[in-house]
Formats: sequence, C-alpha cells, structure tokens
Amino acid sequence: HVQLVESGGGSVQAGGSLRLSCAAAGDSFDSYSMAWFRQASGEEREGVAAIDRDGNTNYADSVKGRFTISQDNAKSTLYLQMDNLKPEDTAMYYCVAQTYCTLEMAAIKALGVTQYWGQGTQVTVS
Repeated sequence: HVQLVESGGGSVQAGGSLRLSCAAAGDSFDSYSMAWFRQASGEEREGVAAIDRDGNTNYADSVKGRFTISQDNAKSTLYLQMDNLKPEDTAMYYCVAQTYCTLEMAAIKALGVTQYWGQGTQVTVS
C-alpha cells in the first residue's frame, strides 16, 4: 500500500496562510484519489478537500474559496494551500489516499472505501 507523510503545519494568526505537503511512497501515487481530512479536538473527522485521478477537485463548503488542493504526480506529493485561515480551521490535518474520491465519511463506510492515512500535521489558528 502507500505510506504518507505530512508536513507544513504550524501556528498562524487569523487571516494568514499555510501550505501543507504530503509525500507519498510505496504504491504508485496516481493509483489513488487523494484527499485532506481534519479532526478538531473533541470533534469527528471531516473531509476538507479531495482530488481524483483526473484532477477534478471537491471541497467542503466551509473551505471553498480559501483552500486549494493540488498534486504533483512526478514528485508523488499532495498539497493543500490554505489562505484566509480562521480559528475554526484549527485541527489535525491528515493526508489520505483512497480508492474512491469522496469527502463523506458515511459514503466511505457504506461503500467500503479503502483509505490510507498519514500521521497528521497540526494547524493552529489564533
């Protein structure tokens, strides 16, 4: 399967920007749809942004217009550019490789989607 390592998290003031990176190793990177999920303290995991193997993107309503997902297949790296950050964006952010392109946890369970998760990178917005 694929191994994922995130980087780029940190602390930033509201209105600031961060770029997360996710380096993939193992299985061919472009065999999977890729996504970013996040989990705030005491909250359930939620999908943030996804990109399929054709480059089509999908975003949670809460981040549309502020976050941009992209990938560089030659470098086997996934990115999440986060602009105009808000305190409610504070969470652990996870890079996910999945066999179906979705942000919905219910769909993941219902369809039996296989997912591989990185260890996460913390983003704190104050």
